[in-house]
Amino acid sequence: MEERLTSQKKIILDYLKSVKTHPTAEKIYCEVKKKLPQISQGTVYRVLKGLKDKEDAQLIPVNGVAHFDGDISPHAHFICEECSQVYDVFSVCAGCDILNNKKKLKVGKISRYKVFFYGICNKCQGKRKI
Repeated sequence: MEERLTSQKKIILDYLKSVKTHPTAEKIYCEVKKKLPQISQGTVYRVLKGLKDKEDAQLIPVNGVAHFDGDISPHAHFICEECSQVYDVFSVCAGCDILNNKKKLKVGKISRYKVFFYGICNKCQGKRKI
């Protein structure tokens, strides 16, 4: 049983790392089911929770719906307030000033951070002009 769960975890993580779309758990379940027809929705949810808890995947909350990112490198996310699409933002290091500051912070030592930008994506802005 343990080995089967490991293969399920690997397939789910491989899928997450292969896409840039920040899928929901439901989308992940539908895609993984193509490779593992016997997998249950509950198993996918449990594996995703484990991946998040072990920081092998990021959870991105969008309007009460969990999206997942298999890229755990430091980066921010842009969330469109109109279509709820999630985009990676690598060119911005929000928080770098704080992290690079040699002074000690009054609150403690920062080990990691998450940054979310909210706005209207280019695709939705283009639709507004029509």
